[in-house]
Amino acid sequence: MYNVNSTKADKFIDDQEIMETLAYAEANKSNRQLIEQLIDKAALCKGLTHREAAVLLECDQPDLVDRIFKLAEEIKLRFYGNRIVMFAPLYLSNYCVNGCVYCPYHAKNKTIVRKKLTQEEIEREVIALQDMGHKRLALETGEHPTMCPIEYVLESINTIYHIHHKNGAIRRVNVNIAATTVENYKKLKEAGIGTYILFQETYNKKNYEALHPTGPKSNYAYHTEAMDRAQEGGIDDVGCGVLFGLTSYRYDFVGLLMHAEHLEARFGVGPHTISVPRIRPADDINPEDFPNGVPDDKFLHIVAVIRLAVPYTGMIISTRESQEVRQKVLAIGISQISGASRTSVGGYVEPEPETAQFDTNDRRSLDEVVEWLIDLGYIPSFCTACYRAGRTGERFMKICKSGQIHNCCTPNALMTLKEYLMDYAKPETRAKGEKLIEQELKKIPNEKVREIATRHIKEIEEGQRDFRF
Repeated sequence: MYNVNSTKADKFIDDQEIMETLAYAEANKSNRQLIEQLIDKAALCKGLTHREAAVLLECDQPDLVDRIFKLAEEIKLRFYGNRIVMFAPLYLSNYCVNGCVYCPYHAKNKTIVRKKLTQEEIEREVIALQDMGHKRLALETGEHPTMCPIEYVLESINTIYHIHHKNGAIRRVNVNIAATTVENYKKLKEAGIGTYILFQETYNKKNYEALHPTGPKSNYAYHTEAMDRAQEGGIDDVGCGVLFGLTSYRYDFVGLLMHAEHLEARFGVGPHTISVPRIRPADDINPEDFPNGVPDDKFLHIVAVIRLAVPYTGMIISTRESQEVRQKVLAIGISQISGASRTSVGGYVEPEPETAQFDTNDRRSLDEVVEWLIDLGYIPSFCTACYRAGRTGERFMKICKSGQIHNCCTPNALMTLKEYLMDYAKPETRAKGEKLIEQELKKIPNEKVREIATRHIKEIEEGQRDFRF
């Protein structure tokens, strides 16, 4: 039976509870009184339960859907303002022993080129990323006990943190690797990682086992309980997500929110981030083989309702999505995006599509993405201050919920944008960015913070770097 506090995956992600939730949502999708009550509740910014959110996702009345989208915009601005955090993935290895049928890294794929970066190659990749202006990376690997053990990951993290090229430095390394032990999570914490990210792919156990027929990842419980072990290992910033298109989006939407509720109930803090990738073409993978694809309009609806259900959680979208789709979801929930991503191993130095995990859709340079965001009125942020100042887990959530994020994150975003403009931007981007910084400084609520940020921005012009609140 369903138990949000349980340590067992089949208790906190209970199939019967999900099916009853979906039936309840279907029965109430046209219940105006209930839906209006739920929208009013969401406006209090305290979140929604998975069952309440499922009703809003199933809502089929255009005027109420419009209200959901507008409220999502308001909540996004209230908690995250107009900042958009920038990052890039870094693929270390595509060796893998799993049999995941939706991923070209699967062990039976004989056409993909296998590659693992040496520490020297990692250094070249990181310098290439630093020369673009990136400060935050997400490490990606296949799962292989001998080709990619935890020791290799730890050594790679150490290498990355010690590379300083010109004014470049990677200040935060997030890690997206296979589910592992509490002891290994402790090692990752000691290595100084930011967020530990692991996508569930799907919460439907039956489908999960069919999609993962062989390899360590086939163990549904071990994979689903990984976030608990990460928390037990001291990592209080964890990132969840599903791969929409593998199974019914309704089922996975509910499962995702149940997982967030479980983390909140058991550890006092929900996921630091939620990612919303959709399946994309890759080496021997054809999305048409998966009949549960999510159309754009429903995808936007999903993002908006997640923002209502977990208002404090950061939301991520990658270059899997097109520029058009990315622009639409920025307003209604997304707070982090990747830029100039390469999903191949070694792809930043020498593009090698034959080692890629999936095809990217938005292939613009980082500077093009930064200029685009500025044109849209967003602040491209390269900030890593919260992690480095110890503002993680519950401490970060308290700051976010209190509304103090605008006196902390906004000035940090402006200072890191200033660094980018000085060191990496083309002249047109720099001119637009300087104007944006001037405008946004005036909006910082706390006068003292505004004065300090203004002074630091002047000092950045004079050659100093890495200021933070």
